[in-house]
Amino acid sequence: MSSPQYARQPPGRSSPAPPRTPPSSAGGQDVVERYENIVKSQEDKRDYRGLLLANRLKVLLVSDPTTDKSAAALDVNVGYLSDPDELPGLAHFCEHMLFLGTEKYPEENEYNKYLSEHGGSSNASTSSDHTTYYFDVLPAHLHGALDIFAQFFISPLFTESATGRELSAVNSEHEKNTSSDTWRLDQLNKSTASPTHPFHKFGTGNRETLETIPKAKGINVRDELLKFHDKWYSSNIMTLVVLGKESLDELEAMVVPLFRQVEDASVAAPWWGEHPFPPALRRKRVCCVPVKDLRSLSIDFPIPDTRKHYKSGPGHYLSHLLGHEGPGSLLSALKAKGWCNSLVGGTRIGARGFGFFGVQVDLTEDGVEHIDDIVKLVFQYISMVRSVGPQRWVWEEQRDLMAMEFRFKDAQEPRSLVTSHVHLLQEFPMEDVLSAYYLMSEWRPELIDELLAYLVPENVRVGTVAKCFSEKCTQTERWYGTKYLQEDIEPEKIKEWTAASPGPELHMPPPNEFIPTRLDLETSDDPTLDGTAPAIIKDSPLMRLWFKRDNEFFLPKAVITLDLVSPLAYSDPLSCNLTSVWVLLLRDGLQQFAYAAELAGLRWSLGNAKYGLSITIDGYDDKQNVLLEKIVDHLVNFKCDPQRFQIMKENHIRAIKNFEAEQPYQHAVYQQALCLSDVVWTRCQLMDAAETMTPEMLDEYASRMIRRVHIEGLMYGNITRERAMRIADTIENKLPKNATPLLAQQLLLHREVELEKGTEYLRETENSVHKSSCASLYYACGVRTSRQNVALELLAQALSEPCFNILRTKEQLGYIVFSGVRRANGAQGLRVIVQSDRHPAHVERRIEAFLHGALEYLENMSEEEFLKHRAALAAQRLEKPKRMASRASQMWTEITSQMYNFDRPRVEVEQLNTITKQELIQFYKTHVWKESESRQKLSVHVVSTADGGAGTKRELEDDEAGRDGPTVSTPPPD
Repeated sequence: MSSPQYARQPPGRSSPAPPRTPPSSAGGQDVVERYENIVKSQEDKRDYRGLLLANRLKVLLVSDPTTDKSAAALDVNVGYLSDPDELPGLAHFCEHMLFLGTEKYPEENEYNKYLSEHGGSSNASTSSDHTTYYFDVLPAHLHGALDIFAQFFISPLFTESATGRELSAVNSEHEKNTSSDTWRLDQLNKSTASPTHPFHKFGTGNRETLETIPKAKGINVRDELLKFHDKWYSSNIMTLVVLGKESLDELEAMVVPLFRQVEDASVAAPWWGEHPFPPALRRKRVCCVPVKDLRSLSIDFPIPDTRKHYKSGPGHYLSHLLGHEGPGSLLSALKAKGWCNSLVGGTRIGARGFGFFGVQVDLTEDGVEHIDDIVKLVFQYISMVRSVGPQRWVWEEQRDLMAMEFRFKDAQEPRSLVTSHVHLLQEFPMEDVLSAYYLMSEWRPELIDELLAYLVPENVRVGTVAKCFSEKCTQTERWYGTKYLQEDIEPEKIKEWTAASPGPELHMPPPNEFIPTRLDLETSDDPTLDGTAPAIIKDSPLMRLWFKRDNEFFLPKAVITLDLVSPLAYSDPLSCNLTSVWVLLLRDGLQQFAYAAELAGLRWSLGNAKYGLSITIDGYDDKQNVLLEKIVDHLVNFKCDPQRFQIMKENHIRAIKNFEAEQPYQHAVYQQALCLSDVVWTRCQLMDAAETMTPEMLDEYASRMIRRVHIEGLMYGNITRERAMRIADTIENKLPKNATPLLAQQLLLHREVELEKGTEYLRETENSVHKSSCASLYYACGVRTSRQNVALELLAQALSEPCFNILRTKEQLGYIVFSGVRRANGAQGLRVIVQSDRHPAHVERRIEAFLHGALEYLENMSEEEFLKHRAALAAQRLEKPKRMASRASQMWTEITSQMYNFDRPRVEVEQLNTITKQELIQFYKTHVWKESESRQKLSVHVVSTADGGAGTKRELEDDEAGRDGPTVSTPPPD
């Protein structure tokens, strides 16, 4: 729930007050101000209204009569920087506790149970200066969900029993993060800040900070939770966004009576004008040792909070230049020297009042040996930008691209919309809350110069992450145990960087040639406008193309997806490795050309899977063919660069090794796939083969693969049949003249291993990185059919909330508790995953105990409750995609699975609506119940052998002594 915040910098405050209208009788004196002039895109069909309630709670109402989900989010303008010094993690702990009962709704699972029964979900997050709560639910049940939700902020219980239990969840969440480099590096940055600044704090909290130390000091943590909530959970620093089907007047009438009850304690939201890295902590180097084999360089400059300048965007201007990837860019120069894989540059906000401008570089092996040279090159580029001065044409190009994005942006999912805009309500005038990210209207070059003045060697902090620093890193970070060393940068080096001047390889980017010039909607008639199914418009020996014109979103955009299917791609471990490295080199070689397309709203991806390669282009349709043809040219005419090959080969091998440090639940998922897939290469097999790869081998492999390929494609959106055919013909003509079509037998899909009925299989593996262990239980439910699909989904829907409530909330087995459907290769089943500090054998027993009790739960379920679950699932299945890319993905899944059921939601909901409670119980008895003679079960245990892990304790002996019945153990070979 609590997480490091490394997001794109949001724009900031503005002083002009929006026009106000007097309150109407509908809201009485509860509504002080009403805002009707919120700037929105001309393509946006939703209606918006802002409210300021009498208790100073700011509200944004969103009316969308077409929505199939309603949603709400509430943000409190306070986070872990406001924790009491003696109680690190209290804000985060408070966030957890609000889910566990209120005076009006005292049951701990009342909220989640209500949402689960009505097709909803919820979550929350705590950051440095915000705490955000959000949910979505079926539209008919918005009022009921809001009623429960509002009580979080009016009368939470903070019961003694729940406080004690939920502390285990907070501690488990922290334990999950202790071996994550993202969390470790985030905390190291904070721990090396000024110890007198709140930024220095440890935000997640754990058992030590929230139980052991407070108990020793005589601090009652529950009392402190109540004090924290009373002090900071004040309506005057809260914002609320609610989206529903109802009209704006109806939403207002629903929301105001519920949230006017939140108390206004007249507290001021904290503001930290002093930077956590004062001059004495600048001109520093920090090197540290990661858990994974990572190599990165961060060059950071402390800056003020720039959000108030959102209408001119000085941070956006400099981010665009330093993060550019085209010709003349910093990245281009670094890659030419073989020092860098990728680069990100830009501003980020630390909290209200201060921020950072940073350049993060993903280093090659050689790059680690040239840290100071890379920093010098960064200052050379900054010197070039400074000498050229702010360029109005660059700013105008960015302004126009952002305005175009705002006009034609995809509709956000309801939950995404409320969670993103509830933060913006804290920062912007109400009329700008939708547009502030996008609409720049003030050219102010002096602000660019002011920000540029901070980007000097005197202000720099240089951080380097690499395994090779293990001997020199003699300091230990307090909370995560990260080994690091902080030292001064030599004055001579500061002088050298100050004198850095640019060479000819560094220059401003050229004008963007990918900016679309045609944004019209196609008007020609097409039979695929009707219905849901795409049509095959090309079916040659080498290529089959599916096509559908958009009749839903009416935007000047399209999606093109091509799969280049080849049996060579996964024929053996060496071929699998070669395919992966080929894709890395293709992406690397295309990046400089394709970056301009990305900036102009053309997203592209090039990936690989078992069947071969995939290319996807999504965005404005105007110049998609130019980008696609370039990608295919690069692929067909590939020639391996030996220097870049060695870099990408090393990256690939490192990625395979780094999987060892992934979370235990990810290992469980991987081990399950090893057991169930008909063809799969293990990491050990891939590692052995990867070492043998050479540039010559890759050249020969790529040439052979592109001559034995079948292209399966889909073109969907604002595109005519004729244009789609022209693009397809062009692509096919680019293939080698001696390309040979694949045989039908070579286009068959992979399959799943069928588990023997009436048996249980166990695969056990060890993990030495994380203290947590994991148990994953899979109950196979056969091959996919329409009725089996919805029966399984209905069972998962009915068991999801009680599973979480019992295993996580009540038994506190671990922070990660998941139950749901697993589907792969045409087969499916029910899966339960729990990541825990307990031994997997114990966890499995508790999961089985829960599932055994599920029979009684299902049998005692009232018909009304059963119908609620069925209706909730039906509504979820019929939920329409909000983006063109999501609709394309639905069609593409049917094509690549070779099922071709393009009307699946309607067909399967018809089946769902005929399933009875008795049929659901019988489905459970057949596939999940322990007494079933036809049950097919696979357990995966990931046992921690790290210091303090479950594999180092005696708990296993105790658990095994109490195990119910024998287990058949048949782990497949590695």
